[in-house]
Amino acid sequence: MSLLVVGLSHRSAPVSVLERAALSADAQVKLLQDTVAAEPASEAAMLATCNRIELYADVDKFHAGVAELSTLLAQHSGVGLEELTPYLYVHYEDRAVHHLFSVACGLDSMVVGEGQILGQIKDSLARAQDLHSAGRLLNDLFQQALRVGKRAHSETGIDRAGQSLVTFGLEQLARGGDVQQWARGKKALVIGAGSMSSLAAATLARAGVAEIVVANRTVDRAERLAQILMEGDDTDVAARAIPMESVPAELTRADVAVSCTGATGLVLTAESVAEAVEGRTPAPRAVPGEDGPGAPGGEPGSATGPGAQRGGASGTSLGSEDGCPLELSSVQGTAGFSVLGEAAVAGMAAADLEQHAAWVDNGTVGGAQRAPGPARPGTPGTLDPAADTDAIAALAATVATVGRIPERRRPEPVEEPQRPEPVLFLLDLAMPRDIDAAVHRLGGVRLVDIESLAEASAGAPMAADVDQVRRIVSDEVAAFGAALRAAHITPTVVALRTMAADVVAGEIARLDGRLPGLDDKHRAEITQTVRRVVDKLLHAPTVRVKQLAAEPGGAGYADALRTLFDLDPETVAAVSRAEDSTTEKDRGPA
Repeated sequence: MSLLVVGLSHRSAPVSVLERAALSADAQVKLLQDTVAAEPASEAAMLATCNRIELYADVDKFHAGVAELSTLLAQHSGVGLEELTPYLYVHYEDRAVHHLFSVACGLDSMVVGEGQILGQIKDSLARAQDLHSAGRLLNDLFQQALRVGKRAHSETGIDRAGQSLVTFGLEQLARGGDVQQWARGKKALVIGAGSMSSLAAATLARAGVAEIVVANRTVDRAERLAQILMEGDDTDVAARAIPMESVPAELTRADVAVSCTGATGLVLTAESVAEAVEGRTPAPRAVPGEDGPGAPGGEPGSATGPGAQRGGASGTSLGSEDGCPLELSSVQGTAGFSVLGEAAVAGMAAADLEQHAAWVDNGTVGGAQRAPGPARPGTPGTLDPAADTDAIAALAATVATVGRIPERRRPEPVEEPQRPEPVLFLLDLAMPRDIDAAVHRLGGVRLVDIESLAEASAGAPMAADVDQVRRIVSDEVAAFGAALRAAHITPTVVALRTMAADVVAGEIARLDGRLPGLDDKHRAEITQTVRRVVDKLLHAPTVRVKQLAAEPGGAGYADALRTLFDLDPETVAAVSRAEDSTTEKDRGPA
């Protein structure tokens, strides 16, 4: 049997696909049950978080296992297999172990180094144990992953490389500023009472919010969380619980809301958020440089003031100056039209171009007379004839070749109106999302969700401790693989020693039949001597075969041992089942 993982995460799939592929708790249970019922798999466990969906299994055939696990993921997620397949990744044997250990250390998280994944791995193992879908391999794998993750956090500074998704999300709401300063005195609404929502509530309480309101479909869980928040030694926050139907009313008085539920539909629609901020949104601030009274250069009658024509002084239109062959009055108001550059000579013949160049040289700029004095190259709204000579000559050569210059317009930069300052901050940590993405377009609201967190974390710097964690992962993967391979041959060695003990017992029984008068002292001495001989003969080969089996590629030594000593495969399998049964009894909860 071999370890196989098939999954998708924020590294392999867009958030929109992850959102559609997300599985409810009931769907996860059904997926595990169907996986162990499938022919290639004997064990199964699932790791499902807000940014990953991974199915682990112990399979006896690689290709059949990949096909079966991929099909099951598609069936239970509702995303078609053809659509899902390009986003799936597959890890096998040591690579699968390496992947889970990396995940446990936070190396594969959206926020590198976050420790919340350890709790999610623990929950995944507990679920598989409850369903009896995890056998010896996956139990050992997930428990070792938890130990490796804890080791990475205790022996390195990986925590400094990142923080929990909640903390990172709050930093994004605060636009990278100090979260405590941003949160101080705010009223917070937390929707959901699960592990992620509880972490968000505790983080907000430590950050200094004045009040936390917890909403949950099961009000008792919301009340327990509110009680825990108020009893915290390191916080001084007022907390209370409300039913889900009270969320719209509470949203109207909240400054920040965090949502992470298991709902399959939207918890907050764009309409409900718009109603919550209605009347709270401040007027947009003036955009610097806008035309109008009070704006720089915007006095009535000025070139940039009300009533002034684009590029003309005192309302003079472009192309109206005598001698200029370019008549632009018909396109004067076209959006993005610029007198400067090639657009100013769109469609000119070569002779007209030369005439226009001479006209510019004589001091007419943009349809207006240049002020006396030396030209100021680079000044907006002016042309520098000396600098433009080469460009004009090149344009003239082009006209001579093709007959006319194609029209090319370079759009002028358009400044978007500044959005009003947010009065409501929303953090959506659910997958699929709890808050309508259309909220991004609402004024007075700042929404941070899984998709925007993925974009923000893409360029996050990696801490130097990450390299140390990677070395820890590599060492632990090698040790786990060696132990796994050694454990694989142990039942064969046990079966061999059992067979040897049976041979000794049979020979001693034969000796008793042939020498019935043998006294107990001599019989015991003969028995002990025969056993020592057998043990000495088996010691070196069994120790050596365990060492060889622990090395990469050593799985074949168990088969060789069974073949050489003609061991019954069913006897070996019985020993293995007995060991698994003993291990299961000794194994505590995850």
